[in-house]
Amino acid sequence: MSLFVSHGAPTFALEPGLAGPALTELGKRLTRPEAVLVVSPHWMTEGIRVGVSETPETIHDFRGFPAELYDLDYPTAGHPELARTALALLEAGGWKASADQTRGLDHGAWVPMMHLFPDYSVPVFQVSMPMDLDPESAWQLGQTLQPLEHEGVLVIGSGSLTHNLYEVRWGDPNASGYAQEFTDWVRAKVRAGDHRQLIATLDAAPHAQRAHPTSEHFLPLLVAAGAAGEQQPGVLIDGGIEHGVLAMDAFVFQHPA
Repeated sequence: MSLFVSHGAPTFALEPGLAGPALTELGKRLTRPEAVLVVSPHWMTEGIRVGVSETPETIHDFRGFPAELYDLDYPTAGHPELARTALALLEAGGWKASADQTRGLDHGAWVPMMHLFPDYSVPVFQVSMPMDLDPESAWQLGQTLQPLEHEGVLVIGSGSLTHNLYEVRWGDPNASGYAQEFTDWVRAKVRAGDHRQLIATLDAAPHAQRAHPTSEHFLPLLVAAGAAGEQQPGVLIDGGIEHGVLAMDAFVFQHPA
């Protein structure tokens, strides 16, 4: 199993909307993983870095938000052993990868984890996104990480189903038409298990350039889908559309036994 989550704005930690309770309910239903591996666009590096800290700090990597956000902490453990297993898989798969002893959890990791596992009971580590990642290689990165499922690791791609910050309308409950059309297109491809069309989303989907002026928040979806294998349909967790344009859907991908 792998999972894509939309982490939206940092305020998702305080304003759960539809997506937060849905992730909490999912966390209750899941077989408790040995660890969670998160790929987030808020850690992009030359090559790949794997966080191997035993106690990853909570990184408040944002500015201009309410003061209470900066007081939040997600005091979970890391899992150095499984992180190094991930590192070995990446190296064996031909990726240029290295360990990072000090990196904590960025908000693309700890904010959705606050909803998914609010009791801090599951260790979490991150794998960075290479700066030159593209849709095809994002899928391949997920495929490289797929064997971690057999070690009890839940691979999570954390991004945003739509991510046009230029058009955010804070507090507006009305979804923009273009964001809904793009979301509906992606939902259909995910549900069909059509991985080739999913990889082509940023070229083929309606309003793709407007929904994603840059690609980094879409690519974690392809990592998560790739970690489940070819033609595996995803199950929708409806998160609605927040602030007019930020689609908050999540998808669960189940690899066949």
